[in-house]
Amino acid sequence: MAKKDNLIVGLDIGTTKICCVVGEMSHDGIDIIGIGSHTSTGLRKGVVVNIERTVHSIKRAVEEAELMAGCEIGEVYAGIAGGHIKGFNSHGVIAVKSREVCEGDVRRVVDAARAVAIPPDREVIHILPQEFIVDEQDGIKDPLGMNGVRLEAKVHIVTGAVTSAQNIIRCANRTGLNVNDIVLEQLASSEAVLTPDEKELGIALIDMGGGTTDIAVFCNGAIKYTSVITLGGDHFTNDIALGMRTPMGEAEKIKQRFGCAMAALVQENETMEVACVGGRKPRSVSRKTLAEIIEPRAEEMMELCKHELLKSGFFDMLGAGVVLTGGCSLLDGLPELGEKLFGMPVRRGFPQGIGGLTDIVSSPIYATGVGLIIYGSKNGHHRGFRIREDHIFSRVRSRMVEWFADFF
Repeated sequence: MAKKDNLIVGLDIGTTKICCVVGEMSHDGIDIIGIGSHTSTGLRKGVVVNIERTVHSIKRAVEEAELMAGCEIGEVYAGIAGGHIKGFNSHGVIAVKSREVCEGDVRRVVDAARAVAIPPDREVIHILPQEFIVDEQDGIKDPLGMNGVRLEAKVHIVTGAVTSAQNIIRCANRTGLNVNDIVLEQLASSEAVLTPDEKELGIALIDMGGGTTDIAVFCNGAIKYTSVITLGGDHFTNDIALGMRTPMGEAEKIKQRFGCAMAALVQENETMEVACVGGRKPRSVSRKTLAEIIEPRAEEMMELCKHELLKSGFFDMLGAGVVLTGGCSLLDGLPELGEKLFGMPVRRGFPQGIGGLTDIVSSPIYATGVGLIIYGSKNGHHRGFRIREDHIFSRVRSRMVEWFADFF
């Protein structure tokens, strides 16, 4: 298989599955030409806990995607999640040298905003500009070319544990892949499922995965708040396995086929077959009983999400409501439960704005994988670096080169 220069590959390294999505750049946009997925057994709550198992899962997912796309994959954009992810807002101020804002001024003010104390065991993953202020004129998205003497920047900084990022890179490198960039998973998902109008009006994205639930709040076209809750679809599966006294594998199948987050939406006469442990005969169980097991956990997750949205300070500014995405969002009744608890519109988020194998990737399951490709298409060409295991030192060196170029 030959390598192609116009390919962008997203690698979603999740708790329950590893998903590899291949996109091809064309004049009309992005066409999805290959998809591969494999069960993930080497992660817990979004963090790598077993290198060998994770490497095996990545290799299988990549091989499947290569076979479907008919190409060789060498570089990927990898998603990162987990309870170690922390986000906060920062503010920087500089004096404009030549009275006209240039690219060097923008870099310097962003660097000033990121000049905050970060523990040595953590690393900056993203610096996401929210708005610029030129001589007290706020709400500026792009200050280049504007006249002024004072430039300010408001940014959202996302940090993560150095070891967690390095383990993702190490797993990818051991399968022969270079990691072009590590991308926050809810940021990637937002690229695939949210529209510019929704981001401008105010919207919350809740990406519900197997081990974690990732939250991102957008307002005025910029990201304002990020958070991670260490609860996900696996907790539903555990509850079903205990409540129904059935093996974990069967509990997962029951959740996907018959699960519902609101018992009020289930008819009394609906039944299903449940396999028993120890070789006992399957038994018939009411679907309403299953919903009564799932509903308390679903309410807990939604209440935790609401608490995070209230903590962000933007809850009352979510004019476009809430979007649920990720594999867990496919659970019946979840949007209805969300509308009841949040008191605002809630919908499922499906990947959009792409071509090719849309019938396959048109599912919340692939939101992160597709979003990684869209993110790469927007940011990859001008970033100009590859992250390897020494990526921290590479970033420091590049920052020093830029600093000297500005001043000498």
